[in-house]
Amino acid sequence: MNITRRSALGALGLAALPQMARAQASFPDQPVRMVVPFAAGGPADTIARLISRVMSERLGRPVVIDARAGAGGLIGVDLIAKSRPDGHSLVLASSGAIVIQPHLQPSMPYDALRDLTPITQVLGVPQIVSVAPGLGPKNMAELVALAKARPGQLAFGSAGIGSSLHMAGELLKIRAGVDITHVPYRGAAPAVTDLLAGRIQILMADAPALIGHVRAGTLPALAVTSSERLGILPDVPTAVESGVPGMVSETWYGLLGPAGIPADRVAVLLAAAQAALADEQTKAALLNQGGRIVGSSPAEFAAFIRETHATWGEVVRTTGVKLE
Repeated sequence: MNITRRSALGALGLAALPQMARAQASFPDQPVRMVVPFAAGGPADTIARLISRVMSERLGRPVVIDARAGAGGLIGVDLIAKSRPDGHSLVLASSGAIVIQPHLQPSMPYDALRDLTPITQVLGVPQIVSVAPGLGPKNMAELVALAKARPGQLAFGSAGIGSSLHMAGELLKIRAGVDITHVPYRGAAPAVTDLLAGRIQILMADAPALIGHVRAGTLPALAVTSSERLGILPDVPTAVESGVPGMVSETWYGLLGPAGIPADRVAVLLAAAQAALADEQTKAALLNQGGRIVGSSPAEFAAFIRETHATWGEVVRTTGVKLE
């Protein structure tokens, strides 16, 4: 039992212990549905299947993956936001549907800060900053200098308007004071192809999309956009280290449920998720996704959501990004 859990029990008082014990003993009393709001086979689906194995063992009930793709993750998240708050329905959401799309969509089907219960942030996947072969810059300082010398002439790719890759480029524009042109693609893969061909000059893509090319030497890694260096690229500095203050951007994945899940059930779900993240087999597979394992408390995750929600709101307001 961890310190947070002991504190929670202490706050409830001895009189509440029998009731809590009965509630925990009966939960879950049916399979737990974990909605993945993206197509099967993608990063979110992979992460969900990795953590569901140990979570099922710990909960004593199957954790069933339910793919509900569409609208950049909004359909699946909305389904859970409107589900019964009994702890049996969860969503493995990514940052886009929780902290980016609310600033871009004229009408959201849910309020991410009000209608969901944060359980834990599972993984943070930063972007690798890369440039086209032969462009010249070998570090962020040189890239920023080149962009300032050629305002509006360098193009950066993304996985689509409003994607975390797009937002990373817009954040770079603000934090480094550069004028670079956005070119949206239908996913990261075609953007990587055009970067290799020199049709775009800059790409900030999630680590898994670029790590193979970086290791093969076909694309350079100028920096990573995490707050600390990646274990899989220990020699690559962060963008902040490289002189771009505030240049922190990640595609993150986290478990959430509908608002109103009882605290004791949240604690059971959190313990199962943290056990999955501590499992050596699961850890190794998640780290191969190019990210950092988190496993935060519900309060920490809620604070992180509010913080990143504010950050991307500032980026959208400052740059005037709009869905087209």
